[in-house]
Amino acid sequence: MTRRARHTFSRAKDPRTTFSTLLVVLALGATHASAQTLQALPGDGPSPPVAPATVSRDDSGRATVRAVRLAEPLRLDGRLDEAVYATVPAIDGFVQQFPIEGVPATELTEVWVFFDDANLYVAARCLDSQPDRVVGNELRRDNSNVFQVNDNFTVTFDTFRDRRNAVLFQTNPVGVLRDQAVTDGVFNVDWNTVWDVKTLRSEIGYTVEMRIPFKSLRYRTGGLQTWGMNVRRVVKWKNEVSNLTQVPASYGTNGVGQMALAATLVGVETPAQAMNLEIKPYAAASLTTDRAARVPFSNDLSRNIGLDAKYGLTRGLTADLTFNTDFAQVEEDQQQVNLTRFNLFFPEKRDFFLEGQGIFDFGGQSGQRASDVVPIMFFSRRIGLSNGQSVPVIAGGRVTGKAGSFDVGALTIRTDEKPAAGAVSTTFSAVRVRRNILRRSSVGAIATGRWPAVTGGSESGTAGVDAYLRFFQDVEANLFWAATSSSGASRDATSYRGQFIYGGDRYGLEVDRVVVGANFNPEVGFVRRPDVGFTSATARFSPRLRSSRLVRRLTWQGDFEYITDAGGDILEDRTLSGRFAAEFNSSDQITLTGTRRHERLPLNFTISPGVVVPAGGYSYDYLNLSYALGAQHKLSGTVGASYGEFYDGTRTSLTYSGRAGLSPHVGLEPNITLNWVRLPFGDFTARLVGLRLAVAPTARLGFSMLTQFNPNAHTLTSSARMRWEYTPGSELFVVYSDGRDTSTTGFPGMQNRTLAIKATRLMRF
Repeated sequence: MTRRARHTFSRAKDPRTTFSTLLVVLALGATHASAQTLQALPGDGPSPPVAPATVSRDDSGRATVRAVRLAEPLRLDGRLDEAVYATVPAIDGFVQQFPIEGVPATELTEVWVFFDDANLYVAARCLDSQPDRVVGNELRRDNSNVFQVNDNFTVTFDTFRDRRNAVLFQTNPVGVLRDQAVTDGVFNVDWNTVWDVKTLRSEIGYTVEMRIPFKSLRYRTGGLQTWGMNVRRVVKWKNEVSNLTQVPASYGTNGVGQMALAATLVGVETPAQAMNLEIKPYAAASLTTDRAARVPFSNDLSRNIGLDAKYGLTRGLTADLTFNTDFAQVEEDQQQVNLTRFNLFFPEKRDFFLEGQGIFDFGGQSGQRASDVVPIMFFSRRIGLSNGQSVPVIAGGRVTGKAGSFDVGALTIRTDEKPAAGAVSTTFSAVRVRRNILRRSSVGAIATGRWPAVTGGSESGTAGVDAYLRFFQDVEANLFWAATSSSGASRDATSYRGQFIYGGDRYGLEVDRVVVGANFNPEVGFVRRPDVGFTSATARFSPRLRSSRLVRRLTWQGDFEYITDAGGDILEDRTLSGRFAAEFNSSDQITLTGTRRHERLPLNFTISPGVVVPAGGYSYDYLNLSYALGAQHKLSGTVGASYGEFYDGTRTSLTYSGRAGLSPHVGLEPNITLNWVRLPFGDFTARLVGLRLAVAPTARLGFSMLTQFNPNAHTLTSSARMRWEYTPGSELFVVYSDGRDTSTTGFPGMQNRTLAIKATRLMRF
């Protein structure tokens, strides 16, 4: 840590920083005390199976499964040739979710759950009537293609048996690792922990052996456990999804995370609570050139050391500390074409902020996915980034987890100043509490703060309350009210939402009302569109054609949106659209959408350099046609085309994003966006072309190369990233990136270049 950083941190001990620190301390104390009263919840499935049986079921489709203790650790090789597989009966009887809900799976899946003093094991034999058609061509850790493209096997554990939250472990026939955290049915795809898996393909299908250390899980006090558990298998060549318990088709691909439907897992005995301490120091070095900086520089060498620490306050609460945080390993953002008046949204990619992020979701809006109008109250990319540049993070702390019926999260971060990025030393804080009520509902509150404020005042704060209500199987509602406070803005600084959803498989209905005041400004959040009153309604009819060999499902959907200013006095947008889609049994899908829109521009809008759309009202119609190739094909992806009116002119668009799976170790992912716009005020094209090459020699070693060309911005950017998990939880990163100016003659001139190396080492106590 530099002398400058130490000095800045010492100066942080003023009342504002003390307040943010107290938020964390109060959360620690209250939740730690509450956690002492945890008591195991009884299972709600059938009676536990009597040994040697490992599964029991009742007439309603619920199941209870039994874990078996091992006399010695399992040899992890995917072969399933130990004697225990012959003596312990398998858990089977999987039930289809797709294509025919509620009937037995057409391919046999056998599962075992074992444990010893240190680890939990899940093994599976996934039999297939046509094993040569099993799809397994993705080895990159945590990549979405594992689910979207490959046959895959997934297990979820609700270790607190609260029927809301879970951790998920997923693999495919070639042994990839993918893990996620589930919070009230919302998946945090970037959550990671330490575990291992081995698979083996054979003439009967493939087999799986997972090993999950108890230290990688959070649960109630040690001893005999009652958990929730579900298992899902996807057979891609059949486009069939089956689960250990019956999951309604209306829950879609997230059904395995709906823990109210999970089986009850009994028999697991966890070790007594240990220290539960993890320390992860790092060392990093980078060489940077920036010829576009205010003061250009070349080959600037920087070195850094720091650490992250994780401590289990209880089995349900985890404290994270970060010191001199470095994000050199973070992958570059994928560029987007923006032909609107509003800001683009880029998701968080930094590991420290990703873990436990779901607890800070508010009002039915995920912090990782932007809405056109619904604000995000806590958006971690506000921390450590300014004007497109990284800002040093001096230190921070976070507490997340579960205490009784409460989900809690508290965070405070101190960043250093960086004049080149227009950043001053700033403290960020957030506190979130959510209380489970009824069977699957919750109420909660959030508070965030920033000292000093972006607007120039000494502080800025946000506070809000929300409710998520779920009734029956397919009815839910989201409600919130929030307010912000900052210097000079005391009026019109509130926001609220009321949303009703009926999400049945055959019919769907949604009504949403969102208001964002003109001065509502959560400075640790994200608002794409201030001063807005948004009303929308959606109706859907989507029957499944069980008798058709070609078409699986048809969808007709109508959408209406009406947007005014927050006071409801001025119409800004009105959109009416109709969508027809056909999903084929091959998993291909074709979609046709027709849209009629009226938009009011309050000010002149520079849509492209030299092209200005005058203020006023514009009405236009357009059509969009897309075809999605089933993800199991070697060449997959979505092709889209649209044509129609646009600001008194026309717009024609072509898009493609997809993947060519050359082998389990190599894949190409092109991304193309082409727009031809003809307006009375000027013509232009907006194009963006990107190509990613992914190479994964093993499940723990991966290379990714991304090139993006934006002719309109005259930029060509390239990046290459190596990630090697040389031992579970410990990693080596090598990252190279550069940006070039294509407006120069000859070979594009370099604007910036960075080469970074970072090594981490995980130590568990």
